[in-house]
Amino acid sequence: MSTEGLSRRQALAGAATVGIGLPLLAACGSGSSSNGSGSGSGPASRSLGPVSEIPVGGGTIFADQQVVVTQPAKGDLKCFSAICTHMGCPVSNVDGGTINCLCHGSKFSIEDGSVVNGPATKPLGEVAVSVKGGRIKLT
Repeated sequence: MSTEGLSRRQALAGAATVGIGLPLLAACGSGSSSNGSGSGSGPASRSLGPVSEIPVGGGTIFADQQVVVTQPAKGDLKCFSAICTHMGCPVSNVDGGTINCLCHGSKFSIEDGSVVNGPATKPLGEVAVSVKGGRIKLT
């Protein structure tokens, strides 16, 4: 084996690093803005829909925006991340006063996103929304 150039082990390690690193860099460097600070085309600037479509005592999942909007009491809207804090699965439904993740059975309160049933140990993250003209909008 020569001391000049790359060894087989170094070449394989380098290829593995590039194979893992490039997709991560691409994901971090996408040209779209989703934090609302861009041109208004990101999810943070989108209208979710009319308040009338959110059932009182329940909620609606907006999969494209990865949020769930609940209405624990008439006129009391809450919005949370629709990604389960246990293993990152999207929540599946809102039923019986809870936001439910069918991947592993976690349930979250529609009132504050707190864990009602594990295995999740952390609440769903709260997301800011506003209502204008009877429509819900991410803020």
